[in-house]
Amino acid sequence: MVDDEVQLADGIRRGLEAEGCAVDVAHDGIDGLWYATEHPYDVIVLDVMMPGHSGWTVVKKLREEGNWTPVLMLTARDTDADQVQALDGGADDYLTKPFSFTVLVARLRALARRGAPERPAVLEIGDVVLDPAARTITRAGTLVSLTTREFAVAEFLLRRAGQVVSKLDVLAGVWDEAFDGDPNIVEVYVGHVRRKLDRPFDRASLQTVRGAGYLWNVQG
Repeated sequence: MVDDEVQLADGIRRGLEAEGCAVDVAHDGIDGLWYATEHPYDVIVLDVMMPGHSGWTVVKKLREEGNWTPVLMLTARDTDADQVQALDGGADDYLTKPFSFTVLVARLRALARRGAPERPAVLEIGDVVLDPAARTITRAGTLVSLTTREFAVAEFLLRRAGQVVSKLDVLAGVWDEAFDGDPNIVEVYVGHVRRKLDRPFDRASLQTVRGAGYLWNVQG
């Protein structure tokens, strides 16, 4: 638990201990980062505005060092932009103050069940680098301009690199399951992505698997 509000942090610590949790507490970002890098934890609860390092900086440094411990940001900052910055920056969940303690506990349980599989904020597949926060994608060091929908299709496929995904999978993941337009729109956008991310670089990463769907070939 990393929070510079001493009474709040102590109250949460006592409440979590009553739930059977073992809790370490730090009151600034520097100590919090030290705890998080020196000890294994199931979950980290992290405030945003703190002395030393902000919560943004702590989670960024953790992810850069390959530490994928689930992070829940607990903060009074409640704008959509704050939440987007946290989640795109590597946090796993976001809860605003004031909050329900029972909801906090439930979210921590969910994060602990999920564990800490590697999930970098910036996605690198071969020579393709996709940054969802900056909304940029490069190939072989060259910035590629994609529309919002093209970017979403590319991200969906890159996050499933090496797997065959169906047209309906892409439709549900990028549009939504209630989409009632022509499902062939997926083919159109896959074609756009292929023309921008593959052909100019003499690659064939984005492949069509006849009768099954699409595959981002990591050897592309």
